[in-house]
Amino acid sequence: MAKYPIFTALLILLLLSGCSLLPKEEDETIGWSAQKFYSEASFAMNEGDYETAIRYFEGLESRYPFGRFAMQAQLDVAYAHYKDGNPEAAIAAADRFIRLHPRDAHVDYAYYLKGIVNFNRNLSFITRFIPTDTSQRDPGSTIDSFNDFAELVRRFPESPYAEDARKRMYYLRNNLAAHEIHVARYYMRRGAYLAAANRCVTVVEKYQRTPAVKDALEIMIQAYDKLGLEELSADAQRVLALNLENGALQVPESDYEEKSLGKAIWDYLELDKN
Repeated sequence: MAKYPIFTALLILLLLSGCSLLPKEEDETIGWSAQKFYSEASFAMNEGDYETAIRYFEGLESRYPFGRFAMQAQLDVAYAHYKDGNPEAAIAAADRFIRLHPRDAHVDYAYYLKGIVNFNRNLSFITRFIPTDTSQRDPGSTIDSFNDFAELVRRFPESPYAEDARKRMYYLRNNLAAHEIHVARYYMRRGAYLAAANRCVTVVEKYQRTPAVKDALEIMIQAYDKLGLEELSADAQRVLALNLENGALQVPESDYEEKSLGKAIWDYLELDKN
């Protein structure tokens, strides 16, 4: 009976030796310098090969954890995740850069990128080519994007990204106000007149100087009439008439147009030119 344990042990040794003979995947990055890692990652990024770019950026930081290339890789990998369609990883990487390098000269870009990621969360492939009303979508990421851009503008008012952030905030604010109007109209159709009026009060109080204020006042008048609240209806009518008379409701729509980021990070940081 003792021969079976011996046979089993021999079989295991043969299997292990056989496994050692299998070809191992060759690591082409062996011997690469930090600059080589960064150069290859940048090339992959420009070619749209974001998975490879991410692998090289992460390999750079792992093998050369200190120095300007490693620090830059921590920021660039966030952009690569964004372009690769992984918003959660992009925001996590941006947050990590902010946490590790709060005083870095390029930390403003991390805040800006977070805003961009959330800004585009609700944009599907189709909506990029076919006009749709994005204000009808869930406002969660819109609020997150607005807050990200607001934080950027507050902390870095002179940042090269601040102007674009302000334009996007104006657009997002209009969208949030329009979303409240969509909800109010839904409540009106369902006969929930008080809920509709309350939504419109939010627009008037929180989103002043947006195109939605006129619609909000008009819905408030209808809702209060339905509820028999004549005094509140009359007040809303007076506010509407006064604002129409002095032109306060003639608010232009946002002139913001979505722009392709393209190589914005490379144009600003220019480390790939070193």
